[in-house]
Amino acid sequence: MRRIDAVITWVDGADPAHKRKRESWLAQGDAPANANGINLHRWACSDELGYCLRSIANNAPWIGRIWIVTDAQRPDLSWVPAALRAKITIVDHRVLFAGHEAMLPTFNSLAIETMLWRIPGLAERFLYFNDDVFLTAPLRPEDVFCGDVPVLRGKWADLSALAGDVAQRNAPELLNDFTQINAAALMGFGAGHLFAAAHVVHPMRRSVFARLFAEHRGAFEANMAHRFRDVGQFLPQGLHNHACIRAGACELRDGADHLHVRTGAVEDYALGAVRDYLRGALRPEIKFLCVNDLPQVEAVLPDVRDWIERAIGGERRAA
Repeated sequence: MRRIDAVITWVDGADPAHKRKRESWLAQGDAPANANGINLHRWACSDELGYCLRSIANNAPWIGRIWIVTDAQRPDLSWVPAALRAKITIVDHRVLFAGHEAMLPTFNSLAIETMLWRIPGLAERFLYFNDDVFLTAPLRPEDVFCGDVPVLRGKWADLSALAGDVAQRNAPELLNDFTQINAAALMGFGAGHLFAAAHVVHPMRRSVFARLFAEHRGAFEANMAHRFRDVGQFLPQGLHNHACIRAGACELRDGADHLHVRTGAVEDYALGAVRDYLRGALRPEIKFLCVNDLPQVEAVLPDVRDWIERAIGGERRAA
């Protein structure tokens, strides 16, 4: 079987050097940044990487190499079993942005995601993980790739009401919608009918990104120039997905095999409902769990880590 790699983006925002650098660049901004792009939870480190790595070891041992993308940092991997650690390579932002060093440092996940395909030695087929996405059931290669064709999870959405609404452009909760609109537009899809990716592992092809970079170099360079997330950017995985859809080179699925605990969920829903939702990650048909702001959830549900451990562990237990 040809190799499928995993790429994980990670940062420790509490690191004093990173914090000083981030605050220095934020102070240089000549316009107010979108609150979505400067929320401290974007750089918080609460052992999500540990859960993510263990979930891969338990549920997708067939993954080839695991590339952890960082900014002059090295996560503590001393606890990682030797067999798993042998698969891991740390990749600095300077490697991704070689030839574009003027755009560093960056504190912007969208800019970083724009360049992941440039990792030297990365397999043609790879899975992109945010470090807050975990595998919660055995994952097969055919769950994410049908041959060379990526399996895309999400749903068609109509965001046309937002597209021309200037008043909403600074709403932090809508930044992701606008970046999806921008990605779809680059591929000729209108806001009224675009494919909104689910918060799961994203299967991607390196050659698709290389071709898109060659065809839309100006858009790529503009995307990676923002130090912090901006409403004018495009969502890189959204661009990849719409390129694959346009080419007829993907399989679309909107099945219920993933759960997403978004930031603010514990404020918007009864805690019992959130707990029941997390319990759903133990169902064998659920393969992916995303917990956007673990400290926020843990503050009101102190046993949330127990649920995550149960979900990602080897032997599945009854709820």
